[in-house]
Amino acid sequence: MKMSRQFPLNALRVFEAVARLSSFTRAGEELGLTQTAVSYQIKLLEENIGEPLFLRRPRQITLTETGERLLPKVAQGFDLLGEAVSAARETAMETLDINATPTFAMLWLSRHLGAFQLRHSRIAVRLTTTQHVIDLAREGADVALRAGHGNWPGLVSHPLMPVDFTPMLSPKLADSIGGIETPADLLKLRIIDPADPWWPLWFTAIGHPLPDLSHQTPSKMGAQLYEAGLAIAGQGVAMLTPAFYTDDLASGRLIQPFATAANDGFHYWLVYPEARRNVRKIRDFRDWILEEFATAQK
Repeated sequence: MKMSRQFPLNALRVFEAVARLSSFTRAGEELGLTQTAVSYQIKLLEENIGEPLFLRRPRQITLTETGERLLPKVAQGFDLLGEAVSAARETAMETLDINATPTFAMLWLSRHLGAFQLRHSRIAVRLTTTQHVIDLAREGADVALRAGHGNWPGLVSHPLMPVDFTPMLSPKLADSIGGIETPADLLKLRIIDPADPWWPLWFTAIGHPLPDLSHQTPSKMGAQLYEAGLAIAGQGVAMLTPAFYTDDLASGRLIQPFATAANDGFHYWLVYPEARRNVRKIRDFRDWILEEFATAQK
């Protein structure tokens, strides 16, 4: 029997699209085929296997038991084929597309990325920043650096650092009220983003009664990076992640009046699609960034 008869790849691709989209019509639109052509390919595959793969009902199709067993293996097989083709297309110079939150990109990644490029000179880097969680496949990113609990379906997640937080402000602002001795002293000053859920978590962690911040002027900067800029400028007290501001603390641009830091269970994570875990440029970036954080924690 010829290989093409044993492995009807075109029909398998059509089957995977129909099963994923639950529609002959939408599968045809995705693959550039007519609905008739899609139906023909599914018929060929069913004849090849000897079992029906779909139950056809008015305006609805569902997988049969045989189809349910076949789909995961077919999807995995096409993922592996796609990975193999991607590896074959790799050239001497590659581009790694990284998506990160603005705060992580500016306060950590931009300060360390040069070391990665020195080690892997064949890899060019393209960096985009978004505050929201993106779909890596749709946005075209190879890897993402994001905050959360790490439970994103279909993605490999590596923890990098906990997202700890504590109040920080400029020393000049602290001196304006005679210094910060107790958590209650913070309430004498403007609170940057009083609606931030980190404030009650921190006051609970330090054992202080939850304050009423409703009288504070509402503000929302959209990223911790911008709140830090206001704090450095003496415009208020910001709830910040100390690990990002070691230089500002060392130089005296910011102070951390209390050693207590809280955490809501979030970490920063490196994530990338499971199907692309063996792509060389992703492996190289993964190994480098995990080494960087392991070294910093020693």
